[in-house]
Amino acid sequence: MTEILSVSKVRQAEALGKNVLIRGWVRTKRDSKGFSFLELNDGSSFGNIQVIAQENLENYETEVKKLTAGSSIAVWGTVEKSPGAKQPTEVHATKIEIYGFAPDTYPLQKKRHTLEFLRTISHLRPRTNTFGAVARVRNRICASIHQFFQEEGFYYIHTPIITASDCEGAGEMFQVTTLNLQNLPLTDKGEPDYAQDFFGKPSFLTVSGQLAVENFACALGKVYTFGPTFRAENSNTSRHLAEFWMVEPEMAFFELPENMELVERFLKRIIGDVLRDCPEDMAFFNDHMDSEKTLVARLTKIVESTFQKCSYTQAISILEKADREFQFPVKWGIDLQSEHERYLTEVHFNGPVIVYDYPKDIKAFYMRLNDDGKTVRAMDVLVPGVGEIVGGSEREYRPEVLENRMLEMGLNPADYWWYLDLRRFGTVPHSGFGLGLERMVMLITSVQNIRDVIPFPRTPGSADF
Repeated sequence: MTEILSVSKVRQAEALGKNVLIRGWVRTKRDSKGFSFLELNDGSSFGNIQVIAQENLENYETEVKKLTAGSSIAVWGTVEKSPGAKQPTEVHATKIEIYGFAPDTYPLQKKRHTLEFLRTISHLRPRTNTFGAVARVRNRICASIHQFFQEEGFYYIHTPIITASDCEGAGEMFQVTTLNLQNLPLTDKGEPDYAQDFFGKPSFLTVSGQLAVENFACALGKVYTFGPTFRAENSNTSRHLAEFWMVEPEMAFFELPENMELVERFLKRIIGDVLRDCPEDMAFFNDHMDSEKTLVARLTKIVESTFQKCSYTQAISILEKADREFQFPVKWGIDLQSEHERYLTEVHFNGPVIVYDYPKDIKAFYMRLNDDGKTVRAMDVLVPGVGEIVGGSEREYRPEVLENRMLEMGLNPADYWWYLDLRRFGTVPHSGFGLGLERMVMLITSVQNIRDVIPFPRTPGSADF
């Protein structure tokens, strides 16, 4: 009996002696007298399976010997014990079928390619060791996110991609319209006539699902949304994308301390799952992506640490007393920069830290105002090697305070009538946070450019495929 198995399954000792069918892409081929060695990968694991193809195969001379890197094949054969020390098994082929040859112009030859070059062929880069590993780790992170919240009794809510609300109030939104831009309809005042647009009003791609998911938190208790978000920010940096994924839980009756406790368990769960389930991929990232080769040790320390807590005011005091000069001067009221965050985590606290109670003027309108009138119940989770990884807050649930905050920040409360209704009708304390999926993948893989941890990066001037 022939079993159809993945490469990852065939590489296990449990597969010894089985007759199998495996399918994938040739990574390398080496010919010897009377037989060939093929390295085959199907994406199911970091490592390849070695296939021994003897010259007695029917198509050995006509096809097998002509195989090149990138060719796709099916292999029938027996799983045997490998004499090599690097893997326990190999497959002795009894039949090989070629699906598609790859010509010599195939761009992924057996050499190291730069990440910059691979961005120019992002349709092929998943076949490389690096991007296959990134994809598997990203998948494990996503699975862990859902598993964690489902086990915690949360409900998964699909919030809208198209919205009329600017969650952050920054105005950096992609507009969605069906108006003819070559012949734009105008009002009597010479302004675009949005009454003729599809939704009858200006609409945009969402920057966050938070405001919408709060509707369900105020009805179902504990909820989360996980989906794509968009920022029309013209930033060509290694940390910004125009399209990225966010997970945003929202919890009724949670105040800031409960929020902090939840986010600590959440991050530890994700990292722990990846370390346990992706050991080969993580060994690669540790040895080839992390300059100090301490990635796995740093992540293990996060899982085993107790996150320390520090108010923003305390953090500023620590930075002012630091025995170094920062590029961005430190004073109360500034937004902490990456260099400040990394000093706190890597030097002062030597581990993860949650900074809370930020100045209201540098935070969003929906964050609960503290009694001092100067700070809000916001929190940022900072980790070594990256800095901020999560931002969250207790939400402002007092309708009159929330409306005043909107006015202070130049927002029209009438545009958020439904959001204010949540506070008018049975308001409750509630909290939440947001985790950018790509930032989490960067933390876990030590990949330094955010464009290399998302399948198809969307950046200013770039929207291929």
